[in-house]
Order: sequence, then C-alpha cells, then structure tokens
Amino acid sequence: MPEVPADPKGQALTDLILTVFRTNNLLLLWGDRLVSSFGLTSARWQILGAIVHAERPQPVAWLARDLGANRQNVQRIVNDLHHEGLVVFAPNPHHRRAHLVVLTEKGREIYDAAIGVYTPRVNALAEEMSINDIQVACNLMKILKCHIERDLDIIKL
Repeated sequence: MPEVPADPKGQALTDLILTVFRTNNLLLLWGDRLVSSFGLTSARWQILGAIVHAERPQPVAWLARDLGANRQNVQRIVNDLHHEGLVVFAPNPHHRRAHLVVLTEKGREIYDAAIGVYTPRVNALAEEMSINDIQVACNLMKILKCHIERDLDIIKL
C-alpha cells in the first residue's frame, strides 16, 4: 500500500515527533551518566523526583499516572529503591493493598546530591537558549501532550 504523504503541518509535526524521540533518547543517556555515581538511572531519579514533588505520599499507581508511565514499570523500580533503602512503604488509610511510597533520609540525600550535579549542568545547557524559546518549546510540548492524550481516547485498542 502506497504511503500517503502528510500535509505540510502534519509533516512538520512528524519532524518534531522524530526530533523528540531522538532527544528523549539522548536525554535519558545524559541523565543516566549524570546520576550514575549515586547508583541511579534516569528512571530511578525521575521516580525519586515524583516522590519529592508530590504534595503527600502516594501509591505506585498515582506516581505512575503523574509520570505518564506504566504502573508495572514504576512498581519494579520502586521495589528496587525499597530494597536499596531509598524508599519505604507506609500504610494507606484509603486502600489496604496500595501502600504509600515514602522517601527515606538516605533517598533524600541521594536525590539532593543528584540535583546538586544537575543544576550546574542544566544551567550550562540553557546558556545558549533564550528563556522565551524555552518557554515556547515547553508550551508546544504541553499542547502536543494534550492532543495526543485526546487522540488516545479516540484510538483505544
């Protein structure tokens, strides 16, 4: 079956999507290298960040939802973090089986250390960009995210 070319806006969005895929892969590699000395990966660091920035302790399913990630993958990583003493499980007053994930002191120290190496690196990366360009790109990504979420409702399996 012949490929149907996208219209100019569709082609431009395809170019953006491919760039986002490639950039995401590089971003994960960058994050992995940045925090590897703390025994973290980008995925572990991202989950610690979700725990730190949550208003209150949350169960794994909520963390996964907030991250836009697969619950089973988040559960596996949280279990690893638990075995390493970076998080503990606390009783959930609203659900017997869905325990709350709580950062330990060791987990907070490692997260803070990771942020300590992240901040100067992200500031260096931002030096050659204007704040306006960064904000425009962020807004476009938020719009794209909303459109994709809406389209997922249409193309349910």
